[in-house]
Amino acid sequence: MTVYLVGAGPGDPALLTLRGAEVLAGADVVVYDRLSVTSLLDLAPADAERISVGKQPGGPRTSQDDINALLVARGQAGQQVVRLKGGDPFVFARGGEEAAALAAAGVAFEVVPGITSAVAVPAYAGIPVTMRYSSTSFTVVTGHEDPAKGEGSVNWEAVAALGGTVVVLMGAARCRPICDRLVAAGMAPDTPAAAVQWGTRPSQRTLRATLATLADLDPQPPATIVIGEVAAADLAWYENRPLFGHRIVVTRAQPQAAGLAAELRRRGAEAIELPVIAFEPPEDLDRLEKAAAEVGTYDWLVLTSPTGVARFFEQLPDARSLGGVKVAAIGPGTAAALAERNVVADLVPEQYVAEALLEALSDEVEPDEVGPEGPGRVLIPRAETARDVLPDGLAAAGWDVDVVPAYRTVAPAPDPAAAALLADAEVITFTSSSTVTNFVDSYGADIVPEVVATIGPITSQTARSRGLEVAVEASEHTVDGLVSALEDFFTR
Repeated sequence: MTVYLVGAGPGDPALLTLRGAEVLAGADVVVYDRLSVTSLLDLAPADAERISVGKQPGGPRTSQDDINALLVARGQAGQQVVRLKGGDPFVFARGGEEAAALAAAGVAFEVVPGITSAVAVPAYAGIPVTMRYSSTSFTVVTGHEDPAKGEGSVNWEAVAALGGTVVVLMGAARCRPICDRLVAAGMAPDTPAAAVQWGTRPSQRTLRATLATLADLDPQPPATIVIGEVAAADLAWYENRPLFGHRIVVTRAQPQAAGLAAELRRRGAEAIELPVIAFEPPEDLDRLEKAAAEVGTYDWLVLTSPTGVARFFEQLPDARSLGGVKVAAIGPGTAAALAERNVVADLVPEQYVAEALLEALSDEVEPDEVGPEGPGRVLIPRAETARDVLPDGLAAAGWDVDVVPAYRTVAPAPDPAAAALLADAEVITFTSSSTVTNFVDSYGADIVPEVVATIGPITSQTARSRGLEVAVEASEHTVDGLVSALEDFFTR
């Protein structure tokens, strides 16, 4: 097997390369450090071993020799090992030492380059490291060596004399002596300078000053320092995103949580995935199998969630059985799940709640079309536990209604680390009444973040009944509507 030295990029998980994602997907062991984005670990198989060797300034650390020995041992054991490193493994990341140890031990390895923070972090801060006419070169320097003590091999005088842009990695703790050394070497004290902390992440913060004053702002690690005329550029885009800097908890079930989390991250938020609901087969699967086999005997198939779509179609023996059946979807998410199976919904109500779907179905049948046996037969495959507004309303209107459990919702075991994550979160999102109930039952109402956002009035009603104050409610009862409502809340 092979040991892969993978560059995780500077922080934004979207900057991982395709090759990096590919080898992570086949990993037996993932060895990762503090600067690696932990959400990338989800790309590894669920049963892959995850080993943290993070080195934190002033805190516990795993020695480089121990890391080398770990990689060699696991490689010799025949495991596929991914060494996930921040940035690029060969840019001030000691990947060369790890590769040398593997080569010396005869262990096969591959280097998967990553996007280095030397370029990506300034870009996320709106600082181009080169600009035509003003900066036609850039120099990347380690700030790990202390220039005040004259140690190391960095020739600061040469760096100052080169001109162009100077990018210092791992230099936050030594910002003052580095700046002083460059001034002493001839760089003008008023040269623009910037320090970008936690670059490419929702916690990114850009400090702008001059070479003489940057240290006064006390930049904290991890930070990328940029010195030169380009540091005066402020082409901000990342920090201008509408949800930038907000930590938002997503309580949806997997895999649906990933879609909402991705939309939040695209708008600059830090999405914390904390599923409080999971789906399992119904207690009586035979009823669903029988209903799917006999679907052709119904006039309408009514689906009220993407999960209901998935579970029903798993049991559908032949799509041609739907030939004479009209299909209704409660909203665009459910309609999209049908479309993935090449089924176009005949009916999607304007409001995405059971009451609106009930009214829309009633409007589909003209009074003179109603026979002695009523408007027709309706099949509703849905969760075992759900509101009965739709089936009761249809039955009251004379429809012959069959409600068949397609799945049941369960609450996963509470995550021991969740309380710590919730303590720093600003917003929590609920996309169903079940997510509200399960969250409060699992974690309590006392640790709910300040801003409660719901997908619609039914979910809001449940939240209020459990003692929560709803600050944001989506007017369009979809994931996109919820994200838009959050944008409006934070920009008004």
